[in-house]
Amino acid sequence: MRRIVPIVLATLAVALIAGLPLLHYRAGYDQTKRLRVVTDGKFYRSGQLTAEGFREAHRKYGFKTVINLQEEARDPLIPVKAFGKPAVRQSQVLADLGVKAITIDGGELEIDGKKDLPDDYRPPVVDEYLELLDTPENYPILIHCKAGLHRTGLMTAIYRMEYEGRTPGEAMDELRANGFGTFAATEANVYVKHLISGYRAGVRKPASSSLTLPAPKEQAGVRKPASSSLTLPAPKEQDSSSLTLPAPKGGHP
Repeated sequence: MRRIVPIVLATLAVALIAGLPLLHYRAGYDQTKRLRVVTDGKFYRSGQLTAEGFREAHRKYGFKTVINLQEEARDPLIPVKAFGKPAVRQSQVLADLGVKAITIDGGELEIDGKKDLPDDYRPPVVDEYLELLDTPENYPILIHCKAGLHRTGLMTAIYRMEYEGRTPGEAMDELRANGFGTFAATEANVYVKHLISGYRAGVRKPASSSLTLPAPKEQAGVRKPASSSLTLPAPKEQDSSSLTLPAPKGGHP
């Protein structure tokens, strides 16, 4: 028993010494998840940050716009700090910082739910994204998804090709280097195929907005104005040659 106690204490000490740096790293990772500079003073990327992570990143980089690429979490509920429970809406955190919050569907590629897409298919999200990037007032910009690897990597590649003249090959190298995956970053991946390999810089199409406003509800007792589409029949024209005036009453003067 006496021999076991020192062994247990030594094991706990080693675990504590090794675990504290790991705990510190994990806290920092969760706070500023994969926050990276793409173009200093202009464009940044990350995963999902905490509220404190956004505040820290904003103090450091002063971004004006955050583009969230999570179609499954358009206004995510996020922790205030690392290891915390989700407690505050991202939009509220950014509003407090005076930062514009925008969400686009970074993972939506299918046409009517079909995955067999034509080779020249250009996802509507690309034009929505370029419209935001074409607006000088939006910069500096931070883009993020959940992990900061796949959707964020693809949209960063588009930024590189469109605004910095990178080739699809160069954009693909950066995609692999930042965690997308060597084997995943090929044309066999439908996202890589349609967002990078076949990308054509300088092309603009009208962006299709995914925002749909609900129709106003009718209120009881309120009368609607007459429909503006009501068409009245045009008055019939009379033939002057067949017009017969009534005879005057009484005799001749």
